[in-house]
Amino acid sequence: MAADPDASPGEHYFTSRPDTPSEPMTVHLALPDLRADLATDRSVFSPRQVDPGTRILLVDGPPIVAPTGRLLDLGCGYAPIAYALARRAPASEVWAVDVNERALGLAEQNLAACPNAQVRHVDDVPDDLTFDEIWSNPPIRIGKVALRRLLVTWLARLAPRGRAVLVVQRHLGADSLAEWLRTEGWDVTRLRSRMGYRILEVTST
Repeated sequence: MAADPDASPGEHYFTSRPDTPSEPMTVHLALPDLRADLATDRSVFSPRQVDPGTRILLVDGPPIVAPTGRLLDLGCGYAPIAYALARRAPASEVWAVDVNERALGLAEQNLAACPNAQVRHVDDVPDDLTFDEIWSNPPIRIGKVALRRLLVTWLARLAPRGRAVLVVQRHLGADSLAEWLRTEGWDVTRLRSRMGYRILEVTST
C-alpha cells in the first residue's frame, strides 16, 4: 500500500485532517468495463496512481452478488472502489466511508455523477445500518491491533448472508489475517492470488 512521499513527516493517509499543502492531481481508472478520471491529492492513499491492489480487486475480484443491495467501500480514499461499485450496480446503494477529510472531499467529487452513492465519515454512519457487501483494500499500515478492531467492527455490520471482499498483500500479512479471521468465527476463502496480492471473501459461519 503506497504512502504519499510528499506528506508531512508523521502524516499518513489515515490522518483525519491532513496539514500537507494541497496539490490536486488526477489519476485514470482503467478497467475492462469502465474508465474514469478521478481527482486525488496529497495525503490520501495512493494519490499518484490507482493502487495495484485496488486495481486487482476491481479486475479480478468476484461479481457483485447484491446488485440491488447496500454496498460499502470501507476506507474509500478518493473512492475508486465505490465508483466502480456504483457504476457496476446502479440499482444498489453504495456507501463510501473514511476518516481522512481530504479523501472524503475527493470522494464526493468523484462520486458526484453516481446518484446511488454517498460519502460519509466513519463516525457518521448510522449504528443500525447493515451492508450486503463490504469491499475494501484495508488500511494495513494503521497497525495490526487497529486493523483487527476495524474489521471486527465493520464485519459485524454485514447483513445475514452478506460478505466482505478484501484485497491484501501477501507480504503485508494476508495469510495471517485470513487465519485470524477464521479464529474469530468467519469463513475465509482465497478467491485469487495475483502479483503478491490475495483476494479474500469473508462470510459468517
